Amino acid sequence: MPTKKISLENQIRAKLKLVLDPELGVSILDLGLIYEIVVSEEGVCTITMTLTTIGCPLFAQIQKEIEDRVLEIPEIDDVKIDLVFDPPWTIDKMTEDTKIQLGLE
Repeated sequence: MPTKKISLENQIRAKLKLVLDPELGVSILDLGLIYEIVVSEEGVCTITMTLTTIGCPLFAQIQKEIEDRVLEIPEIDDVKIDLVFDPPWTIDKMTEDTKIQLGLE
């Protein structure tokens, strides 16, 4: 993978770390909600993600914040969210620090 792509993915991950789950106050990245990040040659960032529960009423808020944050990166012209529920999210997808922070460890 070219260095530029790795660097761009790191920039996107840094932006996603700033997007907090409104109920838990924890980064969606640390919660393990982000499954994949792909950036096309045309500058379209497709983020495959899930939610902690199907039908989360706060998804629109999370989606807007993801889009706003990722679009701050000059190389990104558009953001697409691919919301999936397979594989289902589990607590095991959280970082160890997040589990400790939420009192799960």
